[in-house]
Amino acid sequence: MPEGDAVYRAAARLRAALDGRVLTRSDFRVPRHATADLTGRAVLTTASRGKHLLTRVEGGLTVHTHLRMDGSWRVERAGAPLRAGHLIRLVLANERWQAVGVRLGMVDLLRTDQEDRVVGHLGPDLLDPEWDQEQAARAARNIAARPGTTIGEALLDQRNVAGIGTIWRAETLFLSGVSPYRPAGEVDDLAGMMELAHRLMDAGKNQSGGPVTTGDRRPGRRLWAYGRAGRPCLRCGNKVIGDELGAQPYERAIFYCPVCQPR
Repeated sequence: MPEGDAVYRAAARLRAALDGRVLTRSDFRVPRHATADLTGRAVLTTASRGKHLLTRVEGGLTVHTHLRMDGSWRVERAGAPLRAGHLIRLVLANERWQAVGVRLGMVDLLRTDQEDRVVGHLGPDLLDPEWDQEQAARAARNIAARPGTTIGEALLDQRNVAGIGTIWRAETLFLSGVSPYRPAGEVDDLAGMMELAHRLMDAGKNQSGGPVTTGDRRPGRRLWAYGRAGRPCLRCGNKVIGDELGAQPYERAIFYCPVCQPR
């Protein structure tokens, strides 16, 4: 599932292509909105909220999309041949650009003043421009409210804190020295962990090729834990463990060093 910083970058691409331009084409390829037509309306902006995208258009309407596991938005020159055929879920185009949503997990059209219907359940957004210590503390309280849940599962629960995925979960827990299996109620500084996750994702949001660095800012530095199962820990040299955590069908990959991240 895409991380919040990847969704943030997708929103930036959509803003660059669509903001302030009148739609010459809107093609909803989902049954619920198959007859919807937004042509003639200007796009106001696209905002990211955790892993959700909100494209607001004139007339008080919002197009809500979610990438889920393998969805994406492609931005191309207007009139370019549409690839991916039956996998396309939405096309929004103006005279210059077309944005093509492929394998989108969610596509909704709703009134802008009703956006809470689709994002109101989310916890504080780690990439909110207004992120501050109060939001970190609120996310920490959300996690602490279920003390028996493992911290690895709690971090991916978007009701607690929005935007983090398996990559930044692994990196946040490694740099915090906390095992993903540790109960959330036994983590000493949850607010500090939220601040760390924010810093990592904020640094990653401008890396167009995806996350390539964590605490070490040298170009090309590898991630500390994510994707390193069976390889030596970059800190202690012991083998990094790869596993899955969470109840089916919501289990997700975890990567951790059992020495640097004791339970």
